[in-house]
Amino acid sequence: MTTIRTTTGSTTSGSTPEAASRAGTSARAGRRLDPAPVGVRTRLAGLWAAMLFVFAYVDLFSFYRADFRADVEAGTVSGFTVGQGFLLGTTAYILLPSLMVYLVLVLPAQVNRVANIALAVVYAATIVGGAIGEWQYYVVGSIVEVILLAVIVRSAWAWPKQDEKQDEKQDDQAA
Repeated sequence: MTTIRTTTGSTTSGSTPEAASRAGTSARAGRRLDPAPVGVRTRLAGLWAAMLFVFAYVDLFSFYRADFRADVEAGTVSGFTVGQGFLLGTTAYILLPSLMVYLVLVLPAQVNRVANIALAVVYAATIVGGAIGEWQYYVVGSIVEVILLAVIVRSAWAWPKQDEKQDEKQDDQAA
């Protein structure tokens, strides 16, 4: 059985939300969503993952273009010959942000902060360069990617600081 407080401050009892509804109240009255804070590491991991999804889908959508498919069939992508070197370089290029989804959760804070800022800035520059002269869908996707990377830089730049008392308290708890 649940007890539900009405807007007048009185209470009504009912075993189901339907009973509360019949009594003119809501089972959710007076309850708000918990604004559970998201830690900077979790936020960064989510941003890297979101950027990678946009990145992957924009590239996959290119296969709907006949001109892109023709270039791939001819063995070229954006003027580069598709071979082992190209594929190795492309793999290395995508591995770094892919690994960042995990690394932001485990690297020390200072290393994490620098890595996020540096990598996001470099990737934003390469994404902007790659979007020049592309179709609108690609440009829109690239803009979203750059915005996500800018939020990564901002989040890493504004990484919360701890005072020495908090550090001592954590050290005591760890011991």
